[in-house]
Amino acid sequence: MTRVAVLHGGISAEREVSLVSGRQVIAALGAAGFAVVPIEVGPDLGAVIAALTPAPDVVFNALHGRFGEDGAIQGVLEWLGIRYTHSGVLASALAMDKEAARRVFAAANLPLAAGKVVTRAELAASDPLPAPYVVKPLGEGSSVGVAIVAAGDNRRAEIAANWRFGERALVEEFIPGREITVGVLGDRALTVTEILPAAGFYDYRAKYAAGGSRHVLPARIHPAAFAEALATALAAHRALGCRGASRADFRYDDSAGEPGRLVLLEVNTQPGLTPTSLLPEQAALTGMDFPALCAWMVEQAACRV
Repeated sequence: MTRVAVLHGGISAEREVSLVSGRQVIAALGAAGFAVVPIEVGPDLGAVIAALTPAPDVVFNALHGRFGEDGAIQGVLEWLGIRYTHSGVLASALAMDKEAARRVFAAANLPLAAGKVVTRAELAASDPLPAPYVVKPLGEGSSVGVAIVAAGDNRRAEIAANWRFGERALVEEFIPGREITVGVLGDRALTVTEILPAAGFYDYRAKYAAGGSRHVLPARIHPAAFAEALATALAAHRALGCRGASRADFRYDDSAGEPGRLVLLEVNTQPGLTPTSLLPEQAALTGMDFPALCAWMVEQAACRV
């Protein structure tokens, strides 16, 4: 019987999300017939390595955020020679670093919002872009730290003063319209989901709180935009060198008429696997239930620097 260690928890701002993903994955892999070894990850890396000794057949990486999604734990698993799910060191690091990912996407001619990286001091001094614009941490996921500065808003100096995500931030033009996402499994884009937050934008609470958002899939958007979203998600997955599962997030603005403007925001190399997560919903629409999805990820596991 294949022995699968499930890493969950971690030490990032997304620890609680990862714990939920991990619990879901542990149950699903058990139902799929694997021998499951849960490993709750904390700040002691030596303890994690000890828990991985003797080595399992596969590590299911259910970590999110820094050190779990950015190539760090992937490098440890490569060193130990243990096969693991999702993307390798380089793809994980590129996708998690929003500045590096934008460069990769631009080189692949993928549609991006106008934007630039600024220092905290530059943000405090003046508007880096015409409002409205979005301020994002360079290395966080799940919309952690994301702020929208509207025209006439006086929050810019406050955002800069309270910034706790390093000395730099990504600033992008705000794209009006709709939030959509596309899951990718291997060489196949699944479908397009439109996300309707209960209030405001698709922030951390909207992503993970019960009732925080409503998902419409397949999204009811223009067929040309639907096809473009599928193609762009797959192209972004390939441009970064992703393996296994990923999820591309977009803004879609059809306010001036169809087919509208599609803008790629980011690629998640460790899509959430919680009860409110998007990738499992899309997989289910294609006939793959949650245990089958998790089993597929295990089957795709490899050492893949």
